[in-house]
Amino acid sequence: MDELEGKVIFMGAGPGDPELITVKAANVLKKADVIIYAGSLVNPDVLSIAKDNAKIYDSANMDLDEIIKVIKEASSENKIIARVHTGDPAIYGAIAEQINQLKELNIEYNIIPGVSSLFGTAAALESQLTLPEVSQTIIITRPEGRTPKPSKEAIRKLATHNATMCIFLGVHMIEDVMAELMVEYNKDTPAAVVKKATWPDQEVIRGTISTIADKVKEANITKTAMIVVGDVLDQQSGEQSKLYDPKFAHMYREAKEE
Repeated sequence: MDELEGKVIFMGAGPGDPELITVKAANVLKKADVIIYAGSLVNPDVLSIAKDNAKIYDSANMDLDEIIKVIKEASSENKIIARVHTGDPAIYGAIAEQINQLKELNIEYNIIPGVSSLFGTAAALESQLTLPEVSQTIIITRPEGRTPKPSKEAIRKLATHNATMCIFLGVHMIEDVMAELMVEYNKDTPAAVVKKATWPDQEVIRGTISTIADKVKEANITKTAMIVVGDVLDQQSGEQSKLYDPKFAHMYREAKEE
């Protein structure tokens, strides 16, 4: 008996490129009897490794009750169930509500982390999101829309830190987002938008807080994109890190004299 039988395996499929799914997740996906994937975001090419007789469901067309019904039936038959989310399921993945129901049903589950679109975006921008003397903090957030958020997490309040900010699910209201940011950031702070990071049709738009909204509107980007703001996008700024500084000693290396 396979130890995965009857279990739900939540996994992150990565940001788009099917080769960015982890080895562990891919190994489960190959064995899964039932696959429920977020079809509105997950690249369907990720499913090319599924076995021929796997039952595949697109959760974009399902509500929570329908998803749990499929899981409950498959688990009762000791099938291996892969619940495939985009990126990493811990960030805006809606796994908590599913897990709460699985606990009530005494259905076992595991979680396999994935490559977030945050990191696919950083790679597309060829950027390090933390730079010495520039920003050592990354704020991951989203604007308030139909999903409410705590008032203390309003974008203009988070902007007071002037840290690197990565904004999910906000490109459709980018003008409002930039207006909030401009309360605290300099209007010439670098900003970028990456649509469908790591996909073949990836798009990168660069500008500043004061110009990016018009550029995004001109490119007609309205969804599946991330906004990144911060001085780290100017990779020429900042001090050299201590990690590889020849004059900096640590437990693996002695400092070199001038």
